[in-house]
Amino acid sequence: MSDIEAQTREMLRTVAEAGDMAALEAVRISVLGRKGVLTELMKGLGSMHADERKVMGPVLNGAKDELTAAIAARAQALHAAALDARLALERIDVSLPARPEIRGAIHPVSQVMDEVMAIFGDMGFSVAEGPDIESDFYNFTALNIPPEHPARQMHDTFYFNEKPGGERLLLRTHTSPVQIRTMEKSKPPLRIIAPGRTYRCDSDMTHTPMFHQVEGLVIDESAHMGHLKGCLIEFCKAFFEVETVRMRFRPSHFPFTEPSAEVDIGCRRSGGELRIGEGEDWLEILGCGMVHPVVLRHSGIDPEKYQGFAFGIGIDRLAMLKYGIPDLRDFFEADLRWLQHYGFAALDIPSLAGGLSR
Repeated sequence: MSDIEAQTREMLRTVAEAGDMAALEAVRISVLGRKGVLTELMKGLGSMHADERKVMGPVLNGAKDELTAAIAARAQALHAAALDARLALERIDVSLPARPEIRGAIHPVSQVMDEVMAIFGDMGFSVAEGPDIESDFYNFTALNIPPEHPARQMHDTFYFNEKPGGERLLLRTHTSPVQIRTMEKSKPPLRIIAPGRTYRCDSDMTHTPMFHQVEGLVIDESAHMGHLKGCLIEFCKAFFEVETVRMRFRPSHFPFTEPSAEVDIGCRRSGGELRIGEGEDWLEILGCGMVHPVVLRHSGIDPEKYQGFAFGIGIDRLAMLKYGIPDLRDFFEADLRWLQHYGFAALDIPSLAGGLSR
């Protein structure tokens, strides 16, 4: 037994002296592998007398457990040491000035957001903002979305854990809650846009779990569908920088507007190109409609006196259409090469007078 204890101490010393993961793995194989020292000793238990086996069995098993734990502890220490060495080697001093050959660029999403705000700002809209984390009331109930609506289900919405009172917060699925909060705090007439991040459980070439939207809202005593159509036609002409634009409004259904419409814009697809404003094809770009009376009541506005219209546009989709970006997922890859290709100069601020996308 003293020989086994001495061998165990020697094997533990070898484990402790392993300088890297390769050396430690070699030690493990020599000790616990199929032909390892301890493995061979344990194979001999079968040929021992029963009384001798009762003594040697616990000793060998104890040695095996001790060596296994020592190897695991040494592996963890080696991993930590390797990480510390790598962090020290790859450390970057962020206080250093930028190198001349590295120039920043404006992300296409930021560029398009600025373009949209410039256009609607010229029309007299102001910008409103709200929280990314919303309650069920602002995200669904106040917008006339019924309890059984698919949008409320777990497969579409990112919910937080339920609070003691039963309430569950969520990541907003659209920027429409900003409209409700604005109507609660301000009296008509209102003319706002609400740009920002939104979140839904979806991911493919044209959908991502986090994306960007801008929603518009106009509330007064005389707004009607004609005003809505004129507003969106002028926006599309300015954004896509075309003299004329063909648009069609198709009847649709949204819980928060009545009547509702989806808007298509005329385009031409040929030679791998998409040209906006010409051709016989159609491309869907946004949804809109007259604000539902229930939504006005939830916001404390009298629908007998006031009415208005609302619309929602995907910022990322606008960027893809205008600048020929094929895959939405590339927006969020943080690839400097992609940004250098699609990005915009930092001082190239969009304006209707100077041009949106010079």
